Amino acid sequence: MNQEIIRLDEITRLFKVGTEVVRALRGVTMSIKKNEFVALMGPSGSGKSTLMNLLGCLDTPSGGSYWLNGKDVSKLQDNELAEIRNKEIGFVFQTFNLLPRLTALENVALPMIYAGFAKPRRLERAMEVLEDVKLTDRVKHKPNELSGGQRQRVAIARAMVNNPSIILADEPTGNLDSKTSIEIMGLIEEIHKAGNTIILVTHEEDIARHAHRIVRLSDGLIASDEMNNNIRTMKFYQKS
Repeated sequence: MNQEIIRLDEITRLFKVGTEVVRALRGVTMSIKKNEFVALMGPSGSGKSTLMNLLGCLDTPSGGSYWLNGKDVSKLQDNELAEIRNKEIGFVFQTFNLLPRLTALENVALPMIYAGFAKPRRLERAMEVLEDVKLTDRVKHKPNELSGGQRQRVAIARAMVNNPSIILADEPTGNLDSKTSIEIMGLIEEIHKAGNTIILVTHEEDIARHAHRIVRLSDGLIASDEMNNNIRTMKFYQKS
């Protein structure tokens, strides 16, 4: 269980804004082990979103190296990064990012199209993960026919469908009420217990307390990196 899945060495990210250079990340070094549950926190402008984009291979660093499963992904081209994203990383977004014209089943199966799986296997696997998130009675429903909590469960199922190394959840409860937030965090805890590595990006302290480790950023640097001794655990959710 101590296998290192992520290693960042002196990661920097610079942006040019007009004539000014903004140093969003200023030498971030950290590692994440397989099956860790890590929360990334920080105020607006701390570098939290920039770091999330780098971890998700949505962006590349200006300097330093990023090793994912033993491979240096910091120097890869866009097409290579796209392949890494599809195979290694499952994304869960605050706004769900579901395609409105597709059913829950079709939305969940979508990443498997890019991975080259045949349709029967795609639908079989999509049904498996929808069963895992307790949504088998909603497989033919489109996003506008689902509640916010159900949409987020579809998004979580989609994130899991390719068996990724990492689930990267960006403010996964940001658009949900408190009761539904508790249900979704209960589900994320279940996914972690099943063996997945979870990286949770949040600005909410009560959500971060579900993680086993909390990394706080400030001004492009890691301000603190501590194990969470006050883990908030939830029983698996009821249906919403």
